[in-house]
Amino acid sequence: MSSAIGSPIDRVDGPQKVTGAARYTAEIVLPHMTYAAVVAATVASGRVAVIDTGRARGAEGVLAILTHEDLPKLAEPHLLPSLAGAAAPGQSFFPMQKDVVHYAGQPVALVVADSHERAQYAASLVEVTYERAPSITTIDEGRDAAYEAERLFGGLLPARDERGDVDTAMAEAEVRVDVAYRFAANHHNAIEPAATTAVWDDGRLTIYDSTQGIRASQLTVAQLLGMPLSDVRVITHFVGGGFGSKAMVWPHVTLAALAARHVGRPVKLSLTRQQMFTSAGHREEQEQQLAIGATRDGRLTAMHHEKLSITSPFDDWAEPATGVSSQLYACPNYRGEHRLVRGNTMTPTFTRGPGEAVGVFVLETAMDELAHELGIDPLELRVRNHAAVDGHGNPWSSDGLEECLRHGAELFGWAGRNPVPRSRRDGDWLIGTGMAAAAYPVPLFMPTQRARARLYADGSAVVQAGTQEFGTGVLTAMTQVAADGLGLPLGSVRFEAGDTDLPNVSSAVGSAGAGMISAAVHAAATALRDQLVATAVADADSPLHGADPATIEVREGRITQREYPGVGETYGELMQRNRLADAEAPGSWTPPPLDTPHGLLTFGAQFAEVAVDPEIGLVRARRMVGVFAPGRVLNPKTARSQLVGGMLWGLGQALLEGNRMDPRHGRWGATSLGEYLVPVNADAPEVTVDFVELTDTVVNPLGVKGVGEIGQVGVAAAIGNAVFHATGRRVRELPMAAELVMD
Repeated sequence: MSSAIGSPIDRVDGPQKVTGAARYTAEIVLPHMTYAAVVAATVASGRVAVIDTGRARGAEGVLAILTHEDLPKLAEPHLLPSLAGAAAPGQSFFPMQKDVVHYAGQPVALVVADSHERAQYAASLVEVTYERAPSITTIDEGRDAAYEAERLFGGLLPARDERGDVDTAMAEAEVRVDVAYRFAANHHNAIEPAATTAVWDDGRLTIYDSTQGIRASQLTVAQLLGMPLSDVRVITHFVGGGFGSKAMVWPHVTLAALAARHVGRPVKLSLTRQQMFTSAGHREEQEQQLAIGATRDGRLTAMHHEKLSITSPFDDWAEPATGVSSQLYACPNYRGEHRLVRGNTMTPTFTRGPGEAVGVFVLETAMDELAHELGIDPLELRVRNHAAVDGHGNPWSSDGLEECLRHGAELFGWAGRNPVPRSRRDGDWLIGTGMAAAAYPVPLFMPTQRARARLYADGSAVVQAGTQEFGTGVLTAMTQVAADGLGLPLGSVRFEAGDTDLPNVSSAVGSAGAGMISAAVHAAATALRDQLVATAVADADSPLHGADPATIEVREGRITQREYPGVGETYGELMQRNRLADAEAPGSWTPPPLDTPHGLLTFGAQFAEVAVDPEIGLVRARRMVGVFAPGRVLNPKTARSQLVGGMLWGLGQALLEGNRMDPRHGRWGATSLGEYLVPVNADAPEVTVDFVELTDTVVNPLGVKGVGEIGQVGVAAAIGNAVFHATGRRVRELPMAAELVMD
């Protein structure tokens, strides 16, 4: 059995982070560094008529000012957003190629100076005159021009999913629930804003980028600049949070490279907090409607899930809201569809739990309404309808939903709950409890993943893969995977990452990171172990000479026969005798095809207790419980940290986080953390997380599904259902503002 995988190991990068030795992109300092600042459009639609840079050029320390008039034209300015092993621009439109303005916040000029402060000051001196054009920045403004999308997520997913005869089944249903929901836009707000440092050296470009995918940054910039991939290197060791905003490659990355080439010195471009609301994507404003038909005993017979959202003028982008609702529950008749409004906004993007953090709120709120209508316990209604197969009749790669629901109910104390709203008080507070099922798709759209392992004769090893640490604990978990694969003590293994010169893996998005990176690392480590085992059995001087390799195991760096553990030798003894200073092996893993005949969801269950002051509409989450079945858990300590963080994100989504456009000016109402509210420590309740570990032989060699998204999914619904239980008031809008909750 493995000894490192599954152990709650402390973060190997912890000392670097707490001592300040870890260097984030925004902290990179290079000789002769210069700094860039973006001048952003203040109108939502139109064109740049005049840019007056006179005052800015005269400011102290200014080296250059670039506009659409002198910025070099890109080789491929209209790349489509993608994460399937190709370039991954956040949007197909690249600014400053022409005078057109598509959204407020769009870069219209770039100022380069010898300090960050001087660059920002000079940028404030640039005067831009616009010819304004009519804009659409809200769903209400563009509702009449909405259209049905064909593909989502950069073409990865169909926008429509249908089976059975929904209309007939809905008309014949004994009970129907038909409800509409509204959602304000959400923004990412990582601690470290997006930042890029670019430096050229003899025609080669090195980029230090705050990104969730160094390979994606490399591919995108190389294609936009028309450069050989071998001439672009991306380095990213530590990222101060991403949450989806840093999965795609936004224009500032390439702008930094262009500016560095122009001034002949390194350029650092760090977006301001205000620019993070307009320059790195967001979760779009959206409306969803869900109709459910059921029998009197609570069996689902029909479901119709519709989503309407606002996208950019140039990309059909929408979160796929129906990936879970189409398959979480057994329902013979289903239709899901997405409609879009083209608006004057940048292209929306992945935001933690993309699609399902919102779509599952709709589904699980409607299921709670159905349970209340039928007088059935909400947990039992979900168990009664849980699907044994996916929407196409395929068995799950691994399940665990009922176990999560039952175990979560036990941990939370669900039994004996009085289902009557407003039945429990604590002084002036109304107390309510709610629950929701949770699920998130397991992505398999990545290309082949690669890693490399090297073992030295002193018994130490280095395993490498071109990923990056953005708070998930990947350096720690992959050290554990490598140690077990090689049969070495954990302290003898170092995992290296953060450089595209290392073997490449894909962007860590959609909870795919742990599964895909561990698969490549496991492949490299076991390939090297098998190589050295083969050397031992072929070596006439080895005590293992002639043994069947299948009978050999390696533990703590010692190679032995399983039935005769006293017979063997260490890696070091074998290598020194064979004059091997080191040994090396690559490893690769190709994901199963997208049409693999299995249902691919990660399951969980969420429970929440809230206290509501009905006079002022204040909602306080008192405690939350989450139980999850993410396959094999590589490190329960880091996984639990991810899940707690996701659950607190869900709390923010439910009660605090929301942004709206001012249609008069086409600009976001909130552009700082003083206006855009996120949970702080005082908002955080007691959070309990536990696992249901299951074996999954489909998703990857170690059976890892990932936990990055599933922690958030279901939280908002559990809180909303608890608010209903406390008050008898059903809130169908996020965030749940006080005026929606109060009596």
